[in-house]
Amino acid sequence: MSDMMKEVVVTGAHAYEVRTVPRPEVKGDYDVLVQMKAAGVCGSDFHIYNGSNPCASYPRIPGHENAGVVAAVGSKVTKVKPGDHIIVDLIHTCGTCYQCRIHRKNVCENVLVRGSGYDGGWREYFIVPEGEVYPISSDVPWKDAALVEPFAIGAHCTQRGRVVPDDTVLILGTGTIGAIILQTCKAKGVKKIICADISDSSLERAKEYGADFVINTKREDLKQRIHELTDGHGVTIAFDSACFPGSLTMIMEPGIICNAGRVVPLGFVTVPEQITQAMINQRELDIIGSRMSCYQFEPTIERMENGEFNLKGIATNYIPFSRIQEVFDKIENPDPSVKKMVILFDE
Repeated sequence: MSDMMKEVVVTGAHAYEVRTVPRPEVKGDYDVLVQMKAAGVCGSDFHIYNGSNPCASYPRIPGHENAGVVAAVGSKVTKVKPGDHIIVDLIHTCGTCYQCRIHRKNVCENVLVRGSGYDGGWREYFIVPEGEVYPISSDVPWKDAALVEPFAIGAHCTQRGRVVPDDTVLILGTGTIGAIILQTCKAKGVKKIICADISDSSLERAKEYGADFVINTKREDLKQRIHELTDGHGVTIAFDSACFPGSLTMIMEPGIICNAGRVVPLGFVTVPEQITQAMINQRELDIIGSRMSCYQFEPTIERMENGEFNLKGIATNYIPFSRIQEVFDKIENPDPSVKKMVILFDE
């Protein structure tokens, strides 16, 4: 094992460096040294690089979708051992605040988010506490293991939204997270799922994952199509995974979301929306925040190990860590065919 390693540091908007630094060493009793094997590239990583992530500070090592192998452990670690394959949690929490005590650790009063609030996994090695790693079977390929975190988001937001089989679901935005929400809703037995996007290729993929109806909002009026597909009732729950300025107001329109419906936004758009109290209270809507995931890693890993997810097409581009510049090239020059990138670390 070399004493040196490489790490990727975003130094500011549209600027990054690849640095050679000393490899960290286990010092604490509960330290786990992770050798990275695969890291997903998330939309929030795009925003960190573009300077538009309100949760990020610089300089920052991105990467919160991390899978690797245990290289070394502290003297009191019992959860994992060297050689184990693991997934790394993206949050570091205090464990004592009100939010942690009521099992809402993802919004801990003192939460640090790996890859935005503090350094993430776009580096060859890093140290994490024992409590922030989860074993995963070595039968799961690294390229798939890196997808555990986004699937955990799908599990969390559908739980927050109280999805049940009788729901009629609208998913606005069928990128990675939208496609995962779709699969999660199907697994929960939902009988009618409507997906809306401006990308035909994303909508075609949504059909493959089980969408009952798709709407291209460039060519079709969303409200009118929802009216037709729901016999005028509207959907019972809408997920905003498109997350553009105005998207939340759009799905809250009468005729799209029904009375007593639930709206689950997933983004961090900071532009004010045109939402009034009357829009919420006249129909008694539930607006349900959803951030990251909470206690969903282990059940998601189990489902991944059991082969319950359709992973075909979730990630479209696999890029070696030694060619990390290609990731930033694709961030700078968006290509609709690139649905999700996964960084694979060199052996």
